[in-house]
Amino acid sequence: MATSDPPKLWYKFAPRLSDGNMSMKALLGGKGANLAEMCRLGIPVPPGFTLPTTLCTRYSSASDTTSVVADVELAVREGVKFVEEQGKGARFGAKEEPLLFSIRSGARASMPGMMDTVLNCGLNGETVKGLAEKTGDERFAMDCYRRFIQMYSDVVKGLPKAELDEPLEHAKKTAGVQFDHELGVEQLKEVIGELLKTYKRHCGSPFPEDPYEQLTSAVLAVFDSWGNKRANIYRRLNNIPDSWGTACNVQMMVFGNFGDTSGTGVAFSRDPALGNPKPFGEWLPNAQGEDVVAGIRNPGPLWAADENGFVPALETVYPQLHAELVEIMRKLERHYKDIQDVEFTIQDGTLYMLQCRIGKRTPIAALRIAVDMVKEGLISKKEAIKRVTTEQLDQLLHPQVDPKAHKKLLGKGLAASPGAAAGQIVLNAEDAEAANKKGLSVILVRTETSAEDVGGMHSAKGILTKTGGMTSHAAVVARGMGRPCISGCSMMEISEADQTVVFKLSGGDLMLKAGDCITLDGTKGEVYEGLVPTVKPTTTGQFGEFLGWCDEVKVMKVYANADTPEDAANAVRLGAQGIGLVRTEHMFFRPERILHVRGMILADDPVSKKQQLDALEEMQRQDFEGIFEAMHGKPVSIRLLDPPLHEFL
Repeated sequence: MATSDPPKLWYKFAPRLSDGNMSMKALLGGKGANLAEMCRLGIPVPPGFTLPTTLCTRYSSASDTTSVVADVELAVREGVKFVEEQGKGARFGAKEEPLLFSIRSGARASMPGMMDTVLNCGLNGETVKGLAEKTGDERFAMDCYRRFIQMYSDVVKGLPKAELDEPLEHAKKTAGVQFDHELGVEQLKEVIGELLKTYKRHCGSPFPEDPYEQLTSAVLAVFDSWGNKRANIYRRLNNIPDSWGTACNVQMMVFGNFGDTSGTGVAFSRDPALGNPKPFGEWLPNAQGEDVVAGIRNPGPLWAADENGFVPALETVYPQLHAELVEIMRKLERHYKDIQDVEFTIQDGTLYMLQCRIGKRTPIAALRIAVDMVKEGLISKKEAIKRVTTEQLDQLLHPQVDPKAHKKLLGKGLAASPGAAAGQIVLNAEDAEAANKKGLSVILVRTETSAEDVGGMHSAKGILTKTGGMTSHAAVVARGMGRPCISGCSMMEISEADQTVVFKLSGGDLMLKAGDCITLDGTKGEVYEGLVPTVKPTTTGQFGEFLGWCDEVKVMKVYANADTPEDAANAVRLGAQGIGLVRTEHMFFRPERILHVRGMILADDPVSKKQQLDALEEMQRQDFEGIFEAMHGKPVSIRLLDPPLHEFL
């Protein structure tokens, strides 16, 4: 498409057939551009179409949305026709062989979990029967219908989640089962009936049966979600402009909940926590994609060597599909020259890729991946330097849990995001934000996190969850924020009502209350009681090698601010080539010194003033000797004593 051409209303994608490519993120969003690019590479992607960001911005800014809604309706009908032409006889709204869609947001910058998704769009009282007949599995069809009603009611109509969850939770409790997939056909029908009653009670009309009405409303809801509270918070925290808008991707459904030969998962081409080159990921059998990200079930790993006792590894259950997935990730990484975060679904033994994007990573992983990719010949040293931000380097200099310190282990989970964090327990995002405003260090403890918790996660020093895996919402967002995180710590029970956390220990239960202190070791996945001492990180190995590359390309020297011999020695250790400013007044802030400054300021005769100055002179002499020794001849700029009275009196 030439740059002067007006944007289209929709952009198709199917294997070896797509309008877009990876360079069109501003128009198609990251997800849409990458779906188009994967199709160009011949990767197995379910066909679909993308409504561009321009439609979203028109819709969001219009005082009268009549025109843009008409354009969305036209795009939906034309896009659906294209997908029908790619299929094997399935038709949208058909009773015999219904075609179903997923509707997902996709801004140009990755915003995991911040905007909305609707799955199984196109189901109604008639098409659900056709789906059951086509698949020969009525339970599967009813489960899809139940999920669709819940998602549509939540995302499109904004019904209370608690009321939408209640029928399913009641059914599981009545049946004496723990997981959704353990419910039978008749139980699911009862859940569906209750959900439809809830919808009519809130909306004043029956649940929509027209598939095109469903689809158009879902697309507009995705556009609306660009302006929801959690998306606004995330954009503010990550400097993403409000003016960008989101694209909307409408894609043919493939089903990970199709039975025991199906599943869904999230994977990374490298370990996003530590940067190890071995691909990493998790999967759930007989589940849909949102189940893994939501953290409501503990998933299984990709590799047999990483079995966790929850779910068998993908490599164990489907060795051929595992090998195919690993090869696709390697292909994508070579193509994009960066770590890839992918979502996949297995339907009846066939692998489909639903998404790829540049993977978020911890500071530790960012450094290792950048250095490793240079050595592998994928990127240059200059590109590696661009990949690691100054904020990430700063976080690498933060303390780690002291391995020699006495520690009382409370529990273990998955090491979802490395580093040490300690603070008071808080059990919801609102309390975390309130405590942060008071200057308190807190650990956010949740059964699982959701997109609504992002403000509290940013306010907390670390995150601890009872459920979820390495690719759950808590893990992904914490890594992006550089927060230590432990997920899947199943040996604790949380009561937000009682404001307590009970850890199941071998010697008996230990109950902690909100406000009690714990320490997280996000590198090991361990939780300790109280505030555990930390140690400074080292700047050798890959860190030192990376800083050496920075020295090779820099065009200016880096000086430090340092006011004491200790600060000067630390600056040299971290590579500073001089001191740009020694603020002499800062030498006197220690309690044993500040009294002499006050005495000098308040002295009412020359003799008393000279006594105080003589004492200060000796202190300064010792400090300057220490600073000059630490700098080994490197330049030092000194600001002469200029005591601000408000800091000393």
